[in-house]
Amino acid sequence: MSPTFDSSAFDRATDPVLRLLPIEEARRLAEYRAEPSLQNRVEELASKSNEGELSEGEQAEYLGDVQANKFVAILQAQARRRLAKGA
Repeated sequence: MSPTFDSSAFDRATDPVLRLLPIEEARRLAEYRAEPSLQNRVEELASKSNEGELSEGEQAEYLGDVQANKFVAILQAQARRRLAKGA
C-alpha cells in the first residue's frame, strides 16, 4: 500500500512560495486557464487513453499533462484560499 498524501505538509512547503506573489498575481494564478490548443490535445489524449489506444510517446505526454494539471490545480486552490483571506 502506498502512503497517503499529507496536504498539510504540502501546504507548509508551498504556502511561503505563494506568499511571494503580489495579490494581483495570485488572482491571475487563480483565474488561469490553459490555452484552447492545450485543452484540445489533453482531451484527445484522454479519449485515446480511455480507448486503450495511446502510443508509448502519447502515454508519456498524457502523464506529463495530468501531473502538470494536478500541480496547477493545487496552486490555484492555494491562491484562492489566500484571496479569500484577503492577504
